[in-house]
Amino acid sequence: MAADNASSVTEFILAGLTDEPELQMPLFFLFLGFYVVTVVGNLGLITLIGLNSHLHIPMYFFLLNLSFIDFSYSTTLTPKMLMGFVSKRNIISYAGCVTQFFFFCFFVFSESYILSAMAYDRYVAICKPLLYTVTMSPQVCLLLMLGVYGMGVFGAVTHMGNIMFITFCADNLVNHYMCDIIPLLELSCNSSYINLLVVFIVVTIGIGVPIVTIFISYGFILSSILHISSTEGRSKAFSTCSSHIIVVSLFFGSGAFMYLKPPSILPLDQGKVSSIFYTAVVPMFNPLIYSLRNKDVKIALKKTLGRKLFS
Repeated sequence: MAADNASSVTEFILAGLTDEPELQMPLFFLFLGFYVVTVVGNLGLITLIGLNSHLHIPMYFFLLNLSFIDFSYSTTLTPKMLMGFVSKRNIISYAGCVTQFFFFCFFVFSESYILSAMAYDRYVAICKPLLYTVTMSPQVCLLLMLGVYGMGVFGAVTHMGNIMFITFCADNLVNHYMCDIIPLLELSCNSSYINLLVVFIVVTIGIGVPIVTIFISYGFILSSILHISSTEGRSKAFSTCSSHIIVVSLFFGSGAFMYLKPPSILPLDQGKVSSIFYTAVVPMFNPLIYSLRNKDVKIALKKTLGRKLFS
């Protein structure tokens, strides 16, 4: 499709995850399964936290928001991806592509920063337990969440600004299963070193700042845990952080692998596979990790199911 400027591009074709015909249906059912588990797991965790008053504490307030973010950005991407497996030409309008990209950026940035807010919460709980209720007051939690979603808006608006100034050429085939910044820049005929630099800077703020916050928090946490004399006390402190560490490793590991490497080192086709982890696998695993490794959540689940059965 020839285009003189960005506004004259009316649609893109998404290449999808693979062009092998025999893989389309197995992948459709695999990712449909992922999506169902993601929706049930995250909405279930939100409902569980909402219904059980003993979970109305900062840790679970952040977990509720994490589940909302995971559900939302999985829903932003997966239904369109599933359509790609069963349709002959996976077309997305220019407006649809830009909208999907905006919400994808918003929720991914929000996820990065909520994971760092959760690390700060664990730091206060373990390093300053006597001041926990004062330090993590409802007002502070609310301010932290405004900061989380504020950084989501910053990431989305900055990336969108970067896209708005590029011109698309004859080719409108996006080499991805979603509208993402790097494959869109590949289609432009005027994207420059500056555009890639903006991507790198924005992604570094989106991934780098939360990672540094998390590392500093866990540095203090580790120091405090090593000063605990009893083995049981150390074990209990470690167990409150283990779920969060697993989630952080999965999310930031796959995100950094996709965005913080030059395209020459990581071809885009391989990048598509790594992006599967943080767009489909991480949102599915987060509620499972927190449910299976958390005693409070298990107790709340038994209580809620008990109430439903007896009623």
